[in-house]
Amino acid sequence: MTTSHGSGTQDPVLIKTTLGSRQFILNRPRHLNALNMEMVRIIWPNLKAWEDSDKVNVILLKGNGRAMCAGGDVKYVVELCKNRDPELMELLDTEYQMFHFIGTMKTPYIAVMDGITMGAGSGLAVHAPFRVATENTRFAMPENAIGLFPDVGASFFLSRLDGQLGTYLGMTGKTIHADDVLYSGIATHLVPSSRLPALEERLAELNSPDHDIVHAIISEFSAETKRNTDSHYTLYGDVRKTIDNYDRAEDIVAALKKDASDFALDARDTILSRSPTSVKLTLHNLRTAAHLDFAECLRHEHALWQKVATHHDFEEGVTAHVIRKERPRWNPSSLDEISHTYLMENYFNNSNGKPLQLLSDKSYHLHPFRKFALPSEKDIQQLILETKPGTTRHGTIDSIIKLHNNRFGICEKIVDVLGRKTNTTTDGRIEWV
Repeated sequence: MTTSHGSGTQDPVLIKTTLGSRQFILNRPRHLNALNMEMVRIIWPNLKAWEDSDKVNVILLKGNGRAMCAGGDVKYVVELCKNRDPELMELLDTEYQMFHFIGTMKTPYIAVMDGITMGAGSGLAVHAPFRVATENTRFAMPENAIGLFPDVGASFFLSRLDGQLGTYLGMTGKTIHADDVLYSGIATHLVPSSRLPALEERLAELNSPDHDIVHAIISEFSAETKRNTDSHYTLYGDVRKTIDNYDRAEDIVAALKKDASDFALDARDTILSRSPTSVKLTLHNLRTAAHLDFAECLRHEHALWQKVATHHDFEEGVTAHVIRKERPRWNPSSLDEISHTYLMENYFNNSNGKPLQLLSDKSYHLHPFRKFALPSEKDIQQLILETKPGTTRHGTIDSIIKLHNNRFGICEKIVDVLGRKTNTTTDGRIEWV
């Protein structure tokens, strides 16, 4: 039996019940399902109620139209900031509580990233145990372009991506597509959009809230290992080697200029077009977050948000992009105008803001359901270290592929990682470098 809830098709969030399945359908397609307080007030209480119900076996969130969710409603948020409206803190508190809840709940939660998934939409997706990309997925954390920083828990998941990929995505705000979203670990599965209705029907038949069974079901509908279409994976090989591990934004920009590849120069130009303050905030925040647990990352961002919201660049960034349709006038206007001391004193030290109160003390340093995604570089390194002595490169690749059931993307991911991170000895074995 299927039932739908809501007073009409204009409701910003529709709710669908089918047997043991519950769905949130974001329903502001003209606004690319941009998240606002009205939507949060629908999602949050239902999410908590479903988590406590023994009748709910799986929760799914998706969007109507071209986007799952293109971010927060920034025009609305800027007005709240300008008017010092108390609703701003209600929105901030509730969103961060909700993101923590999504990342720690026991009921299987699936975010269907079919279309644009950015900003606040990422917060609804990336903390989930199951993050389904399609050929339509467009993912980004573009907050630096409007004078903010990657928030909604982005400091946690970006800082856990392979190498410095999270630093690149956070500082540039670049949009990546389906294959890149899967290979990077942002998505756990890649499912053709034409199969989503059948997937939803199959999930509704679940008899228990079992994550392993949900993974197996999604895998049934995932893209085949061999596709006729060309791959759109771009974050590989020499491209990845240009993402440097520096702690100063100026050094990263200089290294990208020295590299001089098209990829590096494009990244450099993009970084220099962003709010210099936001770029430096982002880099420091990601470096810090790598050593924090999930709850600590959320609390850290929550405190930082309260400071950034009152500074010049956020209002200027939104006004310039959304209203004036012109390039923002950042202040300070360049990276070298912003010292480390200025950054610490104005944004990170002596926080007097309202602390974030979470609903539980649950936390972790690595996502407990990360096994459902492709293996990370560290996972692959560990598998290589555990390989029997004398195993050849070809044998190592075959064993890892077999371990992951030859799922879509596993071969490409292994070959890329081994190409960048290993050497082959004269007798054909693999050495990690």
